[in-house]
Amino acid sequence: MSSTTEPKKLHIALFPWLAFGHIIPFFEVAKHVARRGHKVSFISTPRNIQRLPKIPQHLTPLINLVQIPLPHVENLPENAEATMDVPYHIIPYLKIAHDGLEQGISNFLQTHKPDWIIHDFAPYWLPPIASSLGISLAHFSIFNASTLCFIGPTSSEGLDRYGVRTLPEHFTAPPEWIPFPSNLVFRSFEAKKLFEAMKQNASGVSDWFRVRSTVQGSQVYLIRSCREIEGEWLDLLQELQQFPVVPVGLLPPLVQTREDKEDWSRIYQWLDKQENGTVVYIALGSELNLSQEDFTELALGLELSGLPFFWVLRTPSWSGDSDSVKLPDGFEERTKGRGLVWTTWAPQTKILAHDSIGGFLTHCGWSSLIEALQYGRPLIMLPFLYDQGLIARFWDKKIGIEVPRNEEDGSFTRKSLAESLNLVMVDEEGKAYRDGAKEHGEVFEDKDLHDRYMDKCVEYLENHVYMHEV
Repeated sequence: MSSTTEPKKLHIALFPWLAFGHIIPFFEVAKHVARRGHKVSFISTPRNIQRLPKIPQHLTPLINLVQIPLPHVENLPENAEATMDVPYHIIPYLKIAHDGLEQGISNFLQTHKPDWIIHDFAPYWLPPIASSLGISLAHFSIFNASTLCFIGPTSSEGLDRYGVRTLPEHFTAPPEWIPFPSNLVFRSFEAKKLFEAMKQNASGVSDWFRVRSTVQGSQVYLIRSCREIEGEWLDLLQELQQFPVVPVGLLPPLVQTREDKEDWSRIYQWLDKQENGTVVYIALGSELNLSQEDFTELALGLELSGLPFFWVLRTPSWSGDSDSVKLPDGFEERTKGRGLVWTTWAPQTKILAHDSIGGFLTHCGWSSLIEALQYGRPLIMLPFLYDQGLIARFWDKKIGIEVPRNEEDGSFTRKSLAESLNLVMVDEEGKAYRDGAKEHGEVFEDKDLHDRYMDKCVEYLENHVYMHEV
């Protein structure tokens, strides 16, 4: 293609895993692709499509929302179409249902023949279908580059060279393929949980097999990261994977426009009464199911800290009264006026943008961390699942601290939580973390920078599409 030729307009399909921590970044990519004038098909299940944010009006002609019904699967509750709808141990059954989308996806691809399909880690069956139809595949990872480097190479050559980690303790030390100093390791309790997840589960297919199949079956690896944050890690990832790695930027979200004006008015009025930089915001993600013991220590640690707090405590849609954790007796009365426990959906980006927020107690999901750091909020980190521990290690002592935990079982105490909160938000010793969050925030909030990454990503797709017959 000559440099003077206008790239042809493409049809690009996107198919995220059934979790909103994946669906929303995929949706952001879809909007960027449409802004460049390309046709987009965004594929998910009916209930997930209904829960998407509104498409900006000027992009609606270019974005087609494709609903493929989720098959009924034993042990999966009715209307459960995303990880937020089920407890952690039921997610393998959601994967079975997801694999049942194969025929619907295949029919769509045969009928519409998009130029590219941007996909997630889960559909191990997709690469052969796309390849037979001459459709290019881009694996989009919502995980950051350092996490993917720690997990290691997926190619047969890389596995032959370095071997396969076969014990949980192999994940508690830096792997040999990381050539520079790194403190990225899993704690013992995290490694055990990860190791279980990488084994075969009730879906009949291990997550490791899914990742290997979808990465190796694609033509390019799209990563939610940027060189300003993870330059050496992006270079290492390309070296480990031996095929193109393209960062898409951080996709910092705009403030939500969901129409919950009455709720926001109540939240805003409460935040407005607090002094600037004094409130700790607490949100631990939609998938976490805390034990009663951890929940009690968390609540009493907040109380012990003496800090004003806004705690988003949504009861999962799947939990009955018997499943729900209970606040300690008298907690709300003792903290009345100083703290607010919010039990419905809350506009996280708007809250983090409010001047009263002085710190964020977080599970360290990558999306939540991006939201917080674009406003320069320091972090008190309490990771529980997936890649969250590695993200916490990456940022520990830069923009906040991890709450001290028991290495074997992951437990923490109210005292250690209260001390961590005060250190990051109040103490003189924590000023370096508050300053570090503001400094890093300059990169996270730079929308023009991240738009340029996404523009380069779309240019890559324009210039490397298969030349298949329409």
